[in-house]
Amino acid sequence: MTFFNHIKRLKTINLHPAHILVLGFLVLIFIGTCLFMIPAATKDRHHLSLIDALFEATSAVCVTGLAVVDTGTTFTLFGQIILLALIQLGGWGFMTSGILMFIILGKKIGLKQRLLLQESLNTFSLQGIIRLVQRLIIITLIVEALGAIALAIRWSQEMSWGQALYYGIFHSISAFNNAGFGLEADSLSKWVGDPTINIIITSLFILGGIGFFVVADIFEKRNLRKVSLHTKITLSFTLVINIVSTLIIFGLEYDNPVTLGSLGTTDKWWAAYFQGVVPRTAGFNSIDISQMTLSSQVYMMGLMFIGAGSGSVAGGIKVTTFALLLLALWSVVTNKEDINIFKRRVPKTLVFRALSIAVSGVIFIFLIFFLLTITEKGAEMSKVLFETVSAFGTVGMSAGLTMELSPMGRILITVMMFIGRVGPLTMAFALAIHANNKAKIRYAEEKILIG
Repeated sequence: MTFFNHIKRLKTINLHPAHILVLGFLVLIFIGTCLFMIPAATKDRHHLSLIDALFEATSAVCVTGLAVVDTGTTFTLFGQIILLALIQLGGWGFMTSGILMFIILGKKIGLKQRLLLQESLNTFSLQGIIRLVQRLIIITLIVEALGAIALAIRWSQEMSWGQALYYGIFHSISAFNNAGFGLEADSLSKWVGDPTINIIITSLFILGGIGFFVVADIFEKRNLRKVSLHTKITLSFTLVINIVSTLIIFGLEYDNPVTLGSLGTTDKWWAAYFQGVVPRTAGFNSIDISQMTLSSQVYMMGLMFIGAGSGSVAGGIKVTTFALLLLALWSVVTNKEDINIFKRRVPKTLVFRALSIAVSGVIFIFLIFFLLTITEKGAEMSKVLFETVSAFGTVGMSAGLTMELSPMGRILITVMMFIGRVGPLTMAFALAIHANNKAKIRYAEEKILIG
């Protein structure tokens, strides 16, 4: 068989949308890795090693924020622009970025591209999918621009206008895409009690984390009573979790002298609020995560596992998945046949999907955590687990272990970040062989003992 016959045969292969999504992210990561290995990307003109470049590219494309080098002191302006481009493309998803190019070039968008978009954005139907993408891109650019201007005005009080504007653009893109990359070695700790910085940064990553479908739904309906059930669940559970998390972090860290203990009362509330809402989405920090109490770190791991909204740039199992599992549990405990919320009944088929996502997430976390305990001998188990869950949730917060990881440990965390971005269930689909979804034989039913 000739070379051209091989190429022709490859074109006839029908890939599942999950496979194409995985391959698309891999291509972006490969390009980013190559660019980071160019000497001009680093200030010392010594390019990053292959493993470090792969780690940084994966963290950027998967909008995680974990880093093995300091962004501000390691990368040149060229390297930082590459990082921002990868964050933006990774936040949109490669399919959304591809559709943008189709629109710019005036190309026709076919059914296959629409199906891929539906899978990528996790929407209910194909109807209006292109219009949703157009709104997604416009809303992103507007919000990022407003955030950049607001941050630049604030930072212009302590640095030149040029530097303040660049800081504003960088942190606005990083925040809205829930990436968590910053230009300061201690992230946002310098502004722990600054109301302006706290409000702008948290508003950006909360908006980016609730999901583009929710933002578009609110924009279209303009009335919270008329929005979809998905939007209502996402907003209500996000609000409750954020309030509860702020109170818990405030209580757990109140007397900790190396976190909240040394701050004034007002600054304590700002720090508690910031660290209470950031674990589910972005990887910024305004206090030293490694110095927080073990109970706070454990609680934050729970938040990172939950994640933010479906169809957003955030990782984790997603807040709607968590909400549905709680509702299903309540339905079982109260012996109710239906799962009801906001005067609507949720299909039971979604419960199986939610359970599959949660279980597959636990399995992936356990597997990577187990392997890291082998490669990172001597490291504290709590720190190893924290890095693993942070990578899965594409949060990017670190308990101080990331830069100390061995080469094999960095590869494992890279894999975990990738799994967290494409989604545990999508990754499971991509690894499975879909020969025929419909079983030809249906066996007799028999009950088993559980619990």
